[in-house]
Amino acid sequence: MSIPDFFLNNSLAMEEYLATGGVVMAPLVLVSLAMWMLIMDRALFFRRLHRKNMSFGIALEHVRADRLPDPKEFGGVISLLVARFIQARSGNPDLDRLILDETVMSINRSLTDYLTVIGVLAAITPLLGLLGTVTGMIATFDVLAVFGTGNARAMADGISEALVTTQTGLLVAIPGLYMKGFLDRRAGNLTKRIAAAGFYLRRQL
Repeated sequence: MSIPDFFLNNSLAMEEYLATGGVVMAPLVLVSLAMWMLIMDRALFFRRLHRKNMSFGIALEHVRADRLPDPKEFGGVISLLVARFIQARSGNPDLDRLILDETVMSINRSLTDYLTVIGVLAAITPLLGLLGTVTGMIATFDVLAVFGTGNARAMADGISEALVTTQTGLLVAIPGLYMKGFLDRRAGNLTKRIAAAGFYLRRQL
């Protein structure tokens, strides 16, 4: 099978799958896309902050020399802390300690951006799947009310809608909740590292 045929067959199968799920599939797809876009954004952001980290000693050298870290050499979270602090410092030791504390808190706040939204989107998808289950069963009961058990095809469509939406909701929610936990742990590790670096630098100011 050629590559174009492979993509054509899979796209047709996906269209059929989405059509089977009914109207609830559209919000499920939109929620899934939004969730995974945010997950990728946070994953790449945390990856950058974990790479090329400088030691506390080198960070102190940059602060004392009032020298911004070289982005080609340092790119981790401590480098970000040092760069922001140097750009905001006043030269007054007492005021600089307050500026350093505010810089640490500002970076820590940025680490949790979108994580709550990711968790909410992951929690919504099973509810949307449940809504699809309800609408599918309503459609099935409507068929039973009109035709009895004589229209098996229409009954199967309603049952398929109920099952497909439930399945899709769980398929989106389970990896979404796993990634939410994974990103929370990454953010927690970075928060501890920033707090330790800030405490170390604060004692030297």
